[in-house]
Amino acid sequence: MKVLLFNGSIHEKGCTYTALSEVARVLREEGIETEILWIGAQSVLDCISCGKCKELHRCVFGNDPVNGWTEKAMQADGFVFGSPVYYAHACGRLLSAMDRMFYSSSKSFALKPGAVVVSARRGGTTCSLDDLQKHLSIVGMPVISSTYWNMVHGNAPEEVAKDEEGMQTMRNLGRNMAWILKCIEEGKKAGIAAPKPEKTARTNFIR
Repeated sequence: MKVLLFNGSIHEKGCTYTALSEVARVLREEGIETEILWIGAQSVLDCISCGKCKELHRCVFGNDPVNGWTEKAMQADGFVFGSPVYYAHACGRLLSAMDRMFYSSSKSFALKPGAVVVSARRGGTTCSLDDLQKHLSIVGMPVISSTYWNMVHGNAPEEVAKDEEGMQTMRNLGRNMAWILKCIEEGKKAGIAAPKPEKTARTNFIR
């Protein structure tokens, strides 16, 4: 089993990475393989709703990490999306990447456990969690929680490391993720099939 952890910060080894690393450490202790993927410092384009992904089975834009991430997601069993807080919302580049990944390859994420993690100096955390969790819920992903909202506080990695409750929340998140993954694995062995959703009905509010 493998969990991908997405670091949406422009800083490769900053506060968000520190939080994700604690989750990853516990997952590895539980026997789960992990990989932290960094979004990098380049621009990430928004989804333009062109619909080409239905034809190409990937996003039409290929000059950023999105398609590479989606390919990895196809083989992964669980996900953690991490973002810093900017002006009380999640990182725009990560949101753009997630829009395109979930739109172009929702099957890569559907019914697989997912969690979101945010880091902030002070405020805006719950708004940012809400920004990111909507992606998970629209494709039926079991959303993994912890013993507090999945956030850490600090203005530098060393400050985050001193956030005792925040880091404890990350460890408990890792254990909860590992437990759900193991339960799913045992369910498969027992012959419990994943639910099959009804064919999507699309209804406009104005008819």
